[in-house]
Amino acid sequence: MDEKTRLRAHYRAARRDHVASLPEGVRRLMFHRPPAVLARLVPEGAVVGLYHPTAAEAPTLGYARWFAEHGRAVALPWFGEREGAMTFRRWDNPFAEDSLVEGPWRALQPSAEAEEVVPDVVFVPLVAFTAGGARLGQGGGHYDRWLGAHPRVPAIGMAWDCQQAQMLPVEPHDRALVAVVTPGRIHGDLEMSA
Repeated sequence: MDEKTRLRAHYRAARRDHVASLPEGVRRLMFHRPPAVLARLVPEGAVVGLYHPTAAEAPTLGYARWFAEHGRAVALPWFGEREGAMTFRRWDNPFAEDSLVEGPWRALQPSAEAEEVVPDVVFVPLVAFTAGGARLGQGGGHYDRWLGAHPRVPAIGMAWDCQQAQMLPVEPHDRALVAVVTPGRIHGDLEMSA
């Protein structure tokens, strides 16, 4: 088993156990809206790329609804097929999850008819992160390739505090996150990014 596979197994288990230990009412309050410093980074009229959370990932629906209510457009990752490139498509109504369809990776995504967009800022899921912005993803490389093709788009991670690692293996194609938002704090310097 290589190092990344071992780390993914470890941090997925930690994340799953942590989320299972939270009372449902507390879970609903987590990530309810973006912190003020983060909201200032995303100006009105911007397109915000989020992800629809699966399993124990940090929830994003509160952010999606807040951004939509405050003059930002929301987009989600979209796949036409498993081998295809990830793009983003507009999610016009984050209050209606029934407008989403199951994609080839079983994550909910907008329909093929939704407008394709390039977000101005992207919130990314992760399995583990470091305080310096290193990110361990799911292993498919979808976000790595998308971020590599859009180097000017800031990437912000969303995670639970238990997902923080001291060190992670980093490869040349890995792009550091501007920040990582957890329920406990914001790791990184968003003021420098604004």
